[in-house]
Amino acid sequence: MTSPDWRTQGVRVIPGDQLDSNTPQTPGMSRAAAINHTRAGANKLWAGTVTIHPDAKTGAHHHGELESVIYVVSGRARMRWGEQLQYVAEAGPGDFIFVPPFVPHQEINASPDEPLFCVLVRSDQEAIVVNLDIPAVEQPETVHWVDPIHPAP
Repeated sequence: MTSPDWRTQGVRVIPGDQLDSNTPQTPGMSRAAAINHTRAGANKLWAGTVTIHPDAKTGAHHHGELESVIYVVSGRARMRWGEQLQYVAEAGPGDFIFVPPFVPHQEINASPDEPLFCVLVRSDQEAIVVNLDIPAVEQPETVHWVDPIHPAP
């Protein structure tokens, strides 16, 4: 058995100024792909960036059966989710956000002055973006992160 050609089938470095914006978009944000099958040979992951301008928000959407992880690099993210976007939570630099499959959600830049810049990773190559037209409640309920080892404050 021959060894793989690690030179051409090994680590890939995708320069940050060479991301591909030819990916499904949602109004209010700009997505750009860094890691996918075409660019890096990935078979199970998609990774890229998302930028939301100051004081802007996206349209409501979901990503079908995909799981998404959002890492906040800079700025302040406000996430709304639910059938009427009735839940809300905020995240800042260094925070991770997990979006389960089929969850209707909306990303909001909570800052009126600075862009929100995030790294996004999805669980598959399929570029699923289902933009939704749903009514949003006026006052969403704030949800704090709680799990068995991190009790409510």
